[in-house]
Amino acid sequence: MEDESELLALRRARLDTWREMGIDPFGEAFPGAETCAQAIANYADERPVRIAGRLISKREMGKNVFAHIQDETGKLQVYAQLQGLGETKFKYWKLLDIGDFIGGEGTLFTTKTGEKTAKLTDLRILSKSLRPIPSQWYGLSDVEQRYRQRYVDMIVSEDARKVLLKRSQIVKEVRRFFEERDFTEVETPMMQTIAGGAAARPFVTKHNALGIDLYMRIAPELYLKRLLVGGMTKVFEINRNFRNEGISRRHNPEFTMLEAYWAYADFTAMSQLVEDLITTVAQKVIGTLQVGGRAASEDGTVPALAPIDLSPPWPRKPYRELVKSVAGGDWFTITDTERRTRCAEKLHVEISPAMQDFEVTNQVFEKLVEAKTRNPLFVTHLPKELVPLAKQNSADPSVVDVFELIIAGQEVALATANSTTLSSNASALRNKPVKRSKILMRISSPPSNTACPPPVASASASTVSS
Repeated sequence: MEDESELLALRRARLDTWREMGIDPFGEAFPGAETCAQAIANYADERPVRIAGRLISKREMGKNVFAHIQDETGKLQVYAQLQGLGETKFKYWKLLDIGDFIGGEGTLFTTKTGEKTAKLTDLRILSKSLRPIPSQWYGLSDVEQRYRQRYVDMIVSEDARKVLLKRSQIVKEVRRFFEERDFTEVETPMMQTIAGGAAARPFVTKHNALGIDLYMRIAPELYLKRLLVGGMTKVFEINRNFRNEGISRRHNPEFTMLEAYWAYADFTAMSQLVEDLITTVAQKVIGTLQVGGRAASEDGTVPALAPIDLSPPWPRKPYRELVKSVAGGDWFTITDTERRTRCAEKLHVEISPAMQDFEVTNQVFEKLVEAKTRNPLFVTHLPKELVPLAKQNSADPSVVDVFELIIAGQEVALATANSTTLSSNASALRNKPVKRSKILMRISSPPSNTACPPPVASASASTVSS
């Protein structure tokens, strides 16, 4: 088997051959080409086609060549004969490598095996690939390389391409959903003088002209609230945020967040809006409300996983009731010491001695409720210590009008009825006990000399993307 240096040398030699023939191996514009999917969808025998894509396979059989080209929509088989293509252009196949971009014209037909194919009458190189691409059969086996070089993985992985296209469709449908409900999309500054709107470590940058340090946005909240102060009633932003913290499969220092504010509404209205958003987008993009899931592997090492059922209505359950269901009905009546003992001896939930009592309870919630919840669940009425600036519940001031939406073991959205009482907001900020960015998505208030329209509901949903 040839090593990489020999393959690179061979490709560069072919590059020189193209140039010696007077052909630019990095081509020119090739307008009017159909996608592979369009050619197949609009198939008709002998219909003329103009196609372009990356060469991903090639089988030369004397005076005949079968090959496949690929674009973002899929792949299409192409066929060439010496007689139909001509001697000069038929020789191009000897100079083409897997990974090269080619364009061609011809007509459609169906092979004996039933595959729709383009029979070429013209062929040209559009761009020469100087490095070999991973095998179409084995893909990119190095997991780290797959995440660091997504573009390489996209060449050989149809699933990777589908994820990118679906993400684009999701963003498009999210915008359409909010616009149809009279929300105004806005853009707020990405460089800010205060790292506000969340509890997170920011990236610091320098504004040379002003001679000041600025912070990359960790949340858009402060500026969105100012829009409410200015008289807007329904606003949303799909925004890029930057948090200078750890990296994991669920956390990326650079990520996309959707944040929406709705004046004169409450958190129950916002919960219905979020439920409608997700079900509407899922139905339009995926075509079903049953998502995910997998069959068990043949060897039994990978268990079956049921799909997530997004069918409405989604249950709404109070935070404390959920905690009591896993930790015991007396959880909130026993002492702090007894709760810690139960965590260690019965619940097997790891806690730190430095945790405050409400943090111990929240650790139980995260490990035994959130992590084990698969289908959508709205967790309502969180303790006021977890979301200091949310509006206190009128019936029970120890909890706030908040919901967390949990799907597949993680929080995907958070909404609050924002407190607009300036004195209580100031007190909450002075005494804010929680430092975890996941919970305090909503802890900063508008400027103290202004007021938001009462009441105000806000929601945010974030997704890791790289």
